[in-house]
Amino acid sequence: MTQANLPLRTLSALITLAIVAAVCFSLGQWQLDRAAEREAILERINAGRAMAPLTLRVQTPAAQLTPWRRVQATGQWLDQFTVLLANRNHEGRPGYWVATPLELEPNQAVIVLRGWIPRPIGAGQTLPELSGAAGTQTIEGELLSHIPRLFELWSFGAADTESPLEQANWQEQHSPPELQNLSLQDAQRATGLKLLPAVVQQTSADRLPNGTPLVQDWAAPQTDADKNRGYALQWFIFALIALGAWLVVAWRAWQRRRNVASPSHFKE
Repeated sequence: MTQANLPLRTLSALITLAIVAAVCFSLGQWQLDRAAEREAILERINAGRAMAPLTLRVQTPAAQLTPWRRVQATGQWLDQFTVLLANRNHEGRPGYWVATPLELEPNQAVIVLRGWIPRPIGAGQTLPELSGAAGTQTIEGELLSHIPRLFELWSFGAADTESPLEQANWQEQHSPPELQNLSLQDAQRATGLKLLPAVVQQTSADRLPNGTPLVQDWAAPQTDADKNRGYALQWFIFALIALGAWLVVAWRAWQRRRNVASPSHFKE
């Protein structure tokens, strides 16, 4: 009697190999999409840095606030609104980014990422005084559309509409509040300032009152598209291997069924 259906083991192997091939192909396509995204980021960085330097003013149109464009800004530091952005490591050392508004005109400012400081570790270690230089200051830097964010587990499903900055009750503290992330909207609500819709990543030298320089070794976004293309090639090779195995299993199953259905030798 001829076996009409494929053995369960063969059928399972064919289904598994088909799924593996499809998944590997999808992962390869995803890596190509990531490569394209990184190339687009690199193009935006190069385009912004190629633009003529901009002098920031309150009246500067938002259309001119191109990310990665070099800028200059003149104003006074609003030290009472300084914020420490936590979990910002530098060369493997834990620390903070110091973010302070620079007042361009009365009650109108731009948030400046002044630089990085190490986190105090050990008994008796405290943060130094973080005040900026007094009086009118001119700084240089590059524009960002927002303060780079870190992943926050607590943000998923949070029902609170009050921002972490408002929850910190920062103006009653003796030291700046420590936050994981800070949005311009939260900063504007908490400070009452009118903020430019951009952030300055400072590149001109900045020192704390004790003479310690702030580290301004800013990391750029990942733009190595070749690495993603290499991963994509690996996934496509895995997909081809799975497809080849599927063809081998299917061919052998077909051969077995043909031999059962049409035997080549008969006894007389």
